[in-house]
Amino acid sequence: MSCGVYLPFRRLERQAVHAANRWFAGGLKTLAHGTRSIANWDEDAVTMAVEAARACLDGMDRSIPRGVTLASVTHPFADRSNAGLIKEALTLPDDVVATDAGGSMRAATLALRDALEGSRTRLVIGSDLRKSRIGSEGEMLQGDGAAAILVGHGEPIARLIASHSLTIDFIDHFRRSGTAFDYQWESRWVREKGYMDLLAGAVATLLKEAGLTAGDIDHAVLPISDPAAFRAAARAIGLRPEAVIDTLGANVGDIGCGHPLLMLASALERAGPGERILVTGFGQGADTLLFETTEAVTRNSKRGVARALSAGKSDDNYMRFLFHRGLIDMDRGIRAELDQKQPGTTLYRKRSAVLGLVGSKCGETGVVQFPPSAIAVDPNGRFRDTQSPYPLADRIARIISYTADALGYSPDPPTYYGTLDFEGGGRIVTEFAEVGPEDVEVGRAMRMVFRIKADDEQRGFTKYFWKAVPAQRGEG
Repeated sequence: MSCGVYLPFRRLERQAVHAANRWFAGGLKTLAHGTRSIANWDEDAVTMAVEAARACLDGMDRSIPRGVTLASVTHPFADRSNAGLIKEALTLPDDVVATDAGGSMRAATLALRDALEGSRTRLVIGSDLRKSRIGSEGEMLQGDGAAAILVGHGEPIARLIASHSLTIDFIDHFRRSGTAFDYQWESRWVREKGYMDLLAGAVATLLKEAGLTAGDIDHAVLPISDPAAFRAAARAIGLRPEAVIDTLGANVGDIGCGHPLLMLASALERAGPGERILVTGFGQGADTLLFETTEAVTRNSKRGVARALSAGKSDDNYMRFLFHRGLIDMDRGIRAELDQKQPGTTLYRKRSAVLGLVGSKCGETGVVQFPPSAIAVDPNGRFRDTQSPYPLADRIARIISYTADALGYSPDPPTYYGTLDFEGGGRIVTEFAEVGPEDVEVGRAMRMVFRIKADDEQRGFTKYFWKAVPAQRGEG
């Protein structure tokens, strides 16, 4: 039905990674070109998934999705519904089905196939924030980001016409539960047996069942981060060179579970009506899905891949990247020694305001207020129980006043925060994300983004809230 993507604002220059590690890992020089997307300290698989989902649902009634699936191998919580957090942030109805999928790089394509075979209108999101060892190839080839696909009934932009899956315990890499880093197997084995045999074989089976040849494919999604393996797989399948979708490795990197969906979104941006799109997923087997676009493909979301790519900013601060990843420790000072305990009772009662940024609007005075209250804030009309829910997350706000705080602790100093007035009413005091002196001024239009507020390291709990970023960064 629609698609949406999210790529973090910062793009780390691979040359900066090589410069810091060439004394030990000189072989990284061959990969030291372009950039990779990197999440900020206050982003994770959930926050990025929320932004991709917002792009996917842009302009739609939030009651349309009847299910949400988050596919990831880096879920922030092992025992708390990560997809349920996304449901709250999107202010979806309480009776939607929210599920987490993981365990393989195929998690998103498996979830997409399940959604296509089901009866519910479902939002399928792939999102990952992976860690790699310092000075490894993964540090160069991986990226952070998310992509979302809405599957449902109505007038689609593409229809599924065939699918085929293969499940086999072929280990190209693995990571044990509770460990931080993947163990990679030998690359030639993965290329020849994995991509050129198993993946190419799954595609051949799909095409045979559909009565087509590789030459009939207009756009092909092969989410393979190794450039040599990518080219070899395309040749083995027999795809026309012009049909193969760019992996976005030069500027983004491999974003994990969401990468097939990210490349699918890219294919939909360039596809015209009546064209065939092949989507593959690889990991302990392979998924292959064949779509045909409709006339409605031209109304695809404008908040897609091209816009997300143009909104990024090059960054050469490798040390900050390592700190935000938790790969190096720094002296945070006594100002960081705050107890961040979150009472579960309060969060439950205030979840629509905290997680969904839902305020209230008085039916008598029309005044909008945040946080919501049973009593109107208008001094000339202290009406009681006249409030109705009023979502603010998708409304543009403007800066009324702001401060840059260099004294309090922040993982990304200084901390910018200020007072914002929303268009249509409502005021909030909140932090700004990824801004500098050139980005903030009174009157500047801002949009709200779902981010990590703080981590309760003592109990292992992540606190989320909404922050503000400049509205012109391609997202709004």
